[in-house]
Amino acid sequence: MDLRIFTEPQQGATYDTLLAVAKATEDLGFDAFFRSDHYLHMGDVDGLPGPTDAWITLAGLARETKRIRLGTLMTAATFRLPGVLAIQVAQVDQMSGGRVELGLGAGWFEQEHKAYGIPFPQEKFARLEEQLAIVTGLWGTKAGETFSHHGTHYDLTDSPALPKPAQDRIPVLIGGHGATRTPRLTAQYADEFNMPFASIEDSERQFGRVRAAAEQAGRKADELTYSNALVVCVGKDDQELARRAAAIGREVDELKANGLAGSPAEVVDRIGQYAAIGSQRLYLQILDLDDLDHLELISSQVQSQLS
Repeated sequence: MDLRIFTEPQQGATYDTLLAVAKATEDLGFDAFFRSDHYLHMGDVDGLPGPTDAWITLAGLARETKRIRLGTLMTAATFRLPGVLAIQVAQVDQMSGGRVELGLGAGWFEQEHKAYGIPFPQEKFARLEEQLAIVTGLWGTKAGETFSHHGTHYDLTDSPALPKPAQDRIPVLIGGHGATRTPRLTAQYADEFNMPFASIEDSERQFGRVRAAAEQAGRKADELTYSNALVVCVGKDDQELARRAAAIGREVDELKANGLAGSPAEVVDRIGQYAAIGSQRLYLQILDLDDLDHLELISSQVQSQLS
């Protein structure tokens, strides 16, 4: 089971804070550092000092880390034109020496679009599908050839399809709870399917849909990686657990029901339950980015017990 660190900087974080978490992620042996792609805080926080851009952040981290994978859960298709996104991600991949992964989603948080003057189209899923076709098509075009796409929402003519990523293929992640279109797009374009903040039962059901869609598309279902994103809150004892839950404005019982929470032994057991239904990778949502001792505890007493 791979463990990856997943952050939500829109809730309040500077680049220096994210750099400290990324370096701890690398030093403590985690597989990757991922971040959300949002421009507005959610819930009862002020979000100070304000948002940081996902791909600018990852460009910086690409030069300041050496081993860990870097990516987004999920880049919003509404934020960037697909040709521009393909250039940005390919460049960051070059800057990292080939360690980038792209999670791409339709975009959903209307309020952040209004706050920063970003169009929020009614039909977002069709745009996402075209973006996936364009981004992967640009990267997959051989050097010296051109790429064109004439769709409903985007039109590209004779693009040189440059620059190329450092990797032969940047892994693409698609995620979500949708029963039909999401599995179909995953089967067509993705290397990994991510089920966000879902129970074991719902995850197993959705993994089954994605596996079936992959087989129907002529792919082997095991070609895909299956993952979950879950909030994590671990404490050596009840007092430490309660303190960490309070710091993120959550209740211990609720966290245990809906995430990975409890003692290290309890969390290891819970991870085993997700592994049993086919989850191969977990994105651990860390909400208190100043608590690096939390990462150290997860590394030394949770990750160390996973093979």
